[in-house]
Amino acid sequence: MKNIILFLSLFFISMNSNSQSVYSDKLAHTYSIVARDPVTGEMGVAVQSHWFSVGSIVSWGEAGVGVVATQSFVNPSFGVKGLQLLKEGKSPQETVDELIAADEGRDVRQLAILDAKGRSASYTGKYCIPEAGNIAKENYSVQANMMLTDKVWSAMSAAFENSTGPLAERMIAALEAAEKEGGDIRGKQSACILVVRGESTGKIWEDRLIDLRVEDHSEPVEELKRLLKVFRAYEHMNNGDVAIEKNDMDLAMKEYSAAEEMFPENAEMKFWHAVTLANTGGVDASLPLFTEVFRTDNNWRILFGRLKSVGLLELSDDDIRKISELD
Repeated sequence: MKNIILFLSLFFISMNSNSQSVYSDKLAHTYSIVARDPVTGEMGVAVQSHWFSVGSIVSWGEAGVGVVATQSFVNPSFGVKGLQLLKEGKSPQETVDELIAADEGRDVRQLAILDAKGRSASYTGKYCIPEAGNIAKENYSVQANMMLTDKVWSAMSAAFENSTGPLAERMIAALEAAEKEGGDIRGKQSACILVVRGESTGKIWEDRLIDLRVEDHSEPVEELKRLLKVFRAYEHMNNGDVAIEKNDMDLAMKEYSAAEEMFPENAEMKFWHAVTLANTGGVDASLPLFTEVFRTDNNWRILFGRLKSVGLLELSDDDIRKISELD
């Protein structure tokens, strides 16, 4: 009965605007992972919950500093304060201890912090709704509350440890493992993945490497996984653009081809691949690609006609006409 009274009282307290410094109106009962790649130094947070837009309140990170996941009855200040304490030289465990000790709602909080050295610490309040628990190890911590079973966080730990590849994909594997063990007892709704550099460049726009969110979806983890694949494809497209700027057409073609293989239904990738082919002497080879793209939407043909005026087509008028008049 004591737990029920506490739980209900927190709902009422969370709706009181005068108590926002203690209790949040965001009830992000969820599972998450904070992790670091020891090779690249990249750090990240991945999370899923039966709550709208979970990534906007749970995941926090700063290049060269660390990452934070604050959940259950979320205290959003843990994100900002946690990163600040890490910057002041506190260890993740010291940071968790300090934040929890000062928090009147500590019994219903769940918190995980990892720093740029790979040290991690996590906490589960005694009144977090079962099943709830956490595992903190070198280079990662997993935590979950309101789960269907008590096997979720151990399954996440095993999946991360046994996975290979980039950090983002390994964190997705941990989320998938959570789902296989039943996940959130209420179901699924939103998910997020955030990855930052291990060392800061001083340029925030370059330090945040991945920031993908699924706000409301029947299969948020699967959708997040799909978006990550699309993101990787566009990385190849961006690399191709950079190669063109450096006049490395061979590399540009390689990158554009890799993007198309990952996302073959994307007309824009085919379009710019075709433009690059044509500009590098492969007009005939570009024709099938242009034909396919123009058939999907005639606006691509119109766009093609506008490229020469801004210096993006190095073709003769005859070649431009040949492409523009494709059926």
